[in-house]
Amino acid sequence: MLKNANLPAESAWNTWSERPGEMVFLPLGARVTPVLFSSGARKATTIRPPAEIRFGRHGLHGEVIDFETNHGGTRLEFSYAKRDPFCIEGRWSVRKKHEWGLRYWVVLCLSAEGGEEVTYSHDDGAATLAVGQRYVSLVSRDAPVQVTGHDSIEALVADMDANGYFDLSSRSNSAKVIALRFNLEMMPEARFAAAVADSRALAVKTAKRALVADTAPATPLHTGRNEGALDAVRDVIGWNTLYDRINARPYTAISRIWNLGGFAVWFNDQTFAALMAGLFDPSLARENFDVAMASATPQGNFACLLTSRDSWVDRSQAPHGAFIAWTMYLRSRDRSLLENAYGPLLRNNRWWRTSRDPDGRGLVSCGTSDVGDALYKGTAFGARNETGMDNSATHDEAVYDPATRSLSTFDVGLNCALALDTEMLGKIARELGHIDDAAGFEALAQDTRDKIRTELWDEARGQFANRQRHGGFVSSVGPTSFYPLLCGAASEAQAARLLEHLADPATFGGQFVLPNASRNDPAYKENVYWRGRIWANVNYFVWQGLRRYGFELEAAELARKSLAMFEQSWTAARLCGENYNAETGEIVDQGDADPFYTWGAMLPLLGVCQVMDIGPWHGWELANTGEAVRLGPLSSPAGDVVVTVEAGTLTLSARGAVLFSTDHRGRISHIVVERGLLSVRFREGCSGIASFRLGPDMAARLVSARLGEQEVATVLEDGCRIVDLSGAGTGARLDCYLTP
Repeated sequence: MLKNANLPAESAWNTWSERPGEMVFLPLGARVTPVLFSSGARKATTIRPPAEIRFGRHGLHGEVIDFETNHGGTRLEFSYAKRDPFCIEGRWSVRKKHEWGLRYWVVLCLSAEGGEEVTYSHDDGAATLAVGQRYVSLVSRDAPVQVTGHDSIEALVADMDANGYFDLSSRSNSAKVIALRFNLEMMPEARFAAAVADSRALAVKTAKRALVADTAPATPLHTGRNEGALDAVRDVIGWNTLYDRINARPYTAISRIWNLGGFAVWFNDQTFAALMAGLFDPSLARENFDVAMASATPQGNFACLLTSRDSWVDRSQAPHGAFIAWTMYLRSRDRSLLENAYGPLLRNNRWWRTSRDPDGRGLVSCGTSDVGDALYKGTAFGARNETGMDNSATHDEAVYDPATRSLSTFDVGLNCALALDTEMLGKIARELGHIDDAAGFEALAQDTRDKIRTELWDEARGQFANRQRHGGFVSSVGPTSFYPLLCGAASEAQAARLLEHLADPATFGGQFVLPNASRNDPAYKENVYWRGRIWANVNYFVWQGLRRYGFELEAAELARKSLAMFEQSWTAARLCGENYNAETGEIVDQGDADPFYTWGAMLPLLGVCQVMDIGPWHGWELANTGEAVRLGPLSSPAGDVVVTVEAGTLTLSARGAVLFSTDHRGRISHIVVERGLLSVRFREGCSGIASFRLGPDMAARLVSARLGEQEVATVLEDGCRIVDLSGAGTGARLDCYLTP
């Protein structure tokens, strides 16, 4: 009877369907659907994105949701709040009327996925349906003007389109869809609620109680420095998390707007969604990552794209999966994630090396294998899909060879991704105890780095570039020229040259960064997809590379520019772009740029990471610039934590208790919070007077403290233990040993 029995109760009510304004109680398939009718437009709508909705806040569990609608020139503000896992309360209010309110109607519909009958009682004003032994009731604070019945939501829309609002022929108290009709003249603002219970009377009582309850204001997740960045990541993930009915699974889609069928899974997009969901909800993160892993083919590769219409099993995407898996593990410490992912990731890595290296050179090229029957199989364009940068100018000189089923060029970004994937597989293997595998991966990663460093470096231009397997470098370069920083392939001298291009406004510098064609390349002016536009995932990986090499100022500047560009469209219109114009920072200047794309949230993710990050290079780290900030709650190895900086003092709290605080300025890295140990590293050292303060619970359990190799004394003050950090050198480590 249950549609999804494995869903956490907290997430049961949510915007699971293709209609963004619709709330679905997923275990029962019950739906509360708002439908708007404008007499001026002579049309009803179920609120279609993107033109008719401005996405607001969206908690990942549906605990707070709000949005604005624009239909027929009239704007309404809607919101949902979850009273408890089984009850939601909704509201609407007029923001702007474009016609007489009597002629603009808001219709609330109750229906069920299984087509169960819905009844309406005028005695208690409740629409109710029963699914098995469970009841769902919808009530409103104000009585509807009239109640109508329909066979489907589509039938209701067609009825209003044909007959308008001034029609009584569809009045009914029993139907598959019961529609409660209101108009804005009589109800310019309204409240309604829906509840689930094991009796009709209790469902109605619970829903009516929600109508008079106060709604606590939602607390922002991120204020102060880089304000709103964490909220933006949450809202994008929240709105784009849907239920895939074909495969019976929740997942975060690439977008609510881009329609590729009943579901669409690009391998890397899915892992990026998992990475971002992991900031808030480890279970959703794991579900997203499992969806990506499920695209593994019998041949060994992960499918580039799987939809309800096509399966691109003949090709893959650049192998970022092991990096994402390891990064997610560092945050969640969910060992089962590594155990389940290791086999598919290992086979994918081997597939790349056996299937995409036709000359045995140790570097790979894009290709399309002779399997499946996918669109673009066996074509140059199909092969280019493997980089994800389908129409990039870096592919313009690549020739497809039907004999090897591969392009003629080595791709810099692809080979750097493979080197990093191999390195991260070494870490995963070592963590899982596969010591021989780990040693093999470590050696193979180093070999790939060496080949990138020597064979893909164009000394004349001072850049890494794609290269013909049996010839010279191609003329166009993209920001993947910086990816050797990501995988550790660039020498010190090469890295210095790359920084020059990063800052040069004639190549990759400027107000809006990073363009996916060098600004002096003719392709840049085309401003079409990967020919000149800015992509969030690329900025994220270049930022990771800069951090790996210790280029903190450059990384901070890239994050600052990325967040500023994102906020331009987010603040004005709540848009999150698939890609951005490199001259103006706009999204919708190009009609083919999806305006609410999941990986666009990797731009505000950088704003979060500049405050708190967990990654392969520096472990768990916090940054104190002295600027005020409040970040969280967000997931960490110590559970959900909150980071604050007030009056120059950084504080880390978990479950309402202070773990530690410090007035040290700079980054604190490799943080460990375990039952018997609290440990941190001061990356920049402590040149002045600074202290580290253990919270009361930690202080009460302190056995000893060591700063570097020396045991240090602590001072008890207000229940806290204080360590003097004066003179602690660069990279100094503080270990506080605790009783369990």
